[in-house]
Amino acid sequence: MYDPTRLAALVAVAEAGSITRAAERLGYTPPALSQQLAKLEREAGATLLVRSHRGTRLTGAGELLVARARRVLDEMERARHELAHLAGLSGGTLRLGTFQTAGIHLLPPVLSAFRRTYPDVELAVADYEPPAGVAAVAAGEVDLALTHTYEPAAPVAVPSSVSLEPVLVEELVLVTAPGHVLAGGSARLPLAELAGQPLISMAPDHPPRQGVEAAVARAGATPAVLVETPVYALVCALVSAGLGVAVVPEMVARTAATPVGTRLLEPGDLRRTISVVHRTDEMSPAADAFRALLRGTFERAGRHRPDN
Repeated sequence: MYDPTRLAALVAVAEAGSITRAAERLGYTPPALSQQLAKLEREAGATLLVRSHRGTRLTGAGELLVARARRVLDEMERARHELAHLAGLSGGTLRLGTFQTAGIHLLPPVLSAFRRTYPDVELAVADYEPPAGVAAVAAGEVDLALTHTYEPAAPVAVPSSVSLEPVLVEELVLVTAPGHVLAGGSARLPLAELAGQPLISMAPDHPPRQGVEAAVARAGATPAVLVETPVYALVCALVSAGLGVAVVPEMVARTAATPVGTRLLEPGDLRRTISVVHRTDEMSPAADAFRALLRGTFERAGRHRPDN
């Protein structure tokens, strides 16, 4: 059996006339697409493409396989539409709520995968800073929402009509200006080493972080700049400028737009849990399919944490 993804890659090369143009169309890098084509040639047991300075052309075996591949891919596309219609995924709108970090760094690939699989379902995305997304799902404003909780923190009551499914747990790490003395070394930094450090703080105006920053304060860090809204891009920019240090989720440190130093903390019990919120008593096929895609994407994100 031939891999449909590789068959689609071969068809794309045949239509584009070059691996580079086909890679752009499919969203691959040229080397990654070349690897897929090499695997297809091994599956076929024949040379399918001839590369030259003028481009890429099909061999006789390649032309034969492309003709058959087009039929197979057309049949698969028809089957996908029929199955989507049968499952109730052929129309309607999926309404999603998200907070900024997840909306920028985790949600787009899930949305892209969902759109490729269910192109007839419209998507609507709204911003809900936690815990507002929980209330939005309970009120029926959105079908699903991404939210987060921090540890340590006081427990937050959740309406009985909704459920929270954890999809990613990440540690909080220290971020500093580049070259800062605390950024050096690979060992975890004891919280006690933060004594006397100026802290970029989002408490008390960001309740989910109050428990975390209370723990940091007990270690001796002193609030130096208060950020009234939980905009991590601003926090990292202030840290990068040397105005203080901050404790942020791994994802934030990894994707900071401004240069920062990072350090794992000891003990590693300062955490953020990202969850998907859904109604307990009802679930549309589109929402159920989207949750499955979320789980797969966030599991891969967790496996690529810096300390893994």
